Amino acid sequence: MDSLASSIFNLSLSPTTIVQFGVKLMIIFLVVPIHEYAHAWAAVKLGDDTPKYQGRLTLNPLAHIDILGAICLFIGGFGWGKPVQVNPLNFRQYRKGNALCAAAGPLSNLIVGTGGMIVYKIFCYAYISSGVEAFYWIYLIMYYFTIINLGLAVFNLIPIPPLDGSKILSYFVGGKWDEIMYRYQRQISIIFLVVIISGILDTPLGYLQSGMFWIMDKITYFVDLIAKAIIF
Repeated sequence: MDSLASSIFNLSLSPTTIVQFGVKLMIIFLVVPIHEYAHAWAAVKLGDDTPKYQGRLTLNPLAHIDILGAICLFIGGFGWGKPVQVNPLNFRQYRKGNALCAAAGPLSNLIVGTGGMIVYKIFCYAYISSGVEAFYWIYLIMYYFTIINLGLAVFNLIPIPPLDGSKILSYFVGGKWDEIMYRYQRQISIIFLVVIISGILDTPLGYLQSGMFWIMDKITYFVDLIAKAIIF
């Protein structure tokens, strides 16, 4: 019994694993609230004050965190927040407003991810130039921060309820899609949850995540040019 207890307490996580866990907590308590706030802000700007009345027009994590979504994000890297409730009938243009409100969430992840990529590159070059270990850990943190953000953007664009992609697709394909999604919502939700937990989507989402990271790397290439001009 003593040897078993000793082996359990002697288990140690690698520094990289600890960094990954820490970044996921940052995403859950910082980025998920930004994502959901973006939905609420867009809805209010488009004419629906429902999120404001329900206390969702805030960056307070307690207003936005979904326990199951947070667990999935922490374990698997893909998750979700508590959906922001809106009344599309209050939008000046029903379908367009609903799609724009839905797109605001993934767009916020892309914006935050772009900022993360810039900081990641700055500290990457700073580490190469100086060899300061602190810079290495900062750029590693920002790497995971960036790639998880981009992964969340890709994940939320999947056209399956309750993800944002279903509302965006609805704008382009019309009311029949809404009818199908509403009719089979329970079955779709169960299948979707099983698929996420099973990890079936990990590989295709990983490819899309890597592709998005490559695109962001090219978009922020100006950082490389400036850093190389200063350092080399």
